[in-house]
Amino acid sequence: MATEANYVSGEDYIVEYLGCRFGFNSSDFEERVTAAAVKLGLVADNELDDDETADLVELVERDWIDSPRSGLGQYVVRHWERVSVIGGESLVYWLKKLVFRGAWLDHRVKEGLLEVAWDDAAADFGYRDPGGGRALLELAPVPSWHDVQFRG
Repeated sequence: MATEANYVSGEDYIVEYLGCRFGFNSSDFEERVTAAAVKLGLVADNELDDDETADLVELVERDWIDSPRSGLGQYVVRHWERVSVIGGESLVYWLKKLVFRGAWLDHRVKEGLLEVAWDDAAADFGYRDPGGGRALLELAPVPSWHDVQFRG
């Protein structure tokens, strides 16, 4: 089965990462950016308003927030020295990495190269080889921004 190497859900956001080209429609990109911020612990949940979401999208798209629209954006800009790097890990890098990781995994599922499976040990969904040749795919752990989480 030939696979398309690049993920595409639209053309509102076109980003290249690790030699792959990813195209996202606005809602797909916003959902992925928000999910990445939750996964890292920058925000507690995905119940963000439009301005908070716009600030996160700008941070991922441009690597900074020019004019914050929300309390979240103001928090990130005001406390940039504290939130931009935690334990040697860059917030922007990890937000982008999780957006792209999710798109890559979703594309592999769509192409039949991975299956979504329940992992009893982790009590979470994971991915496995549909041929059953390998155990559940383990995703690398992510750093945590919980200690500096925005608490609007």
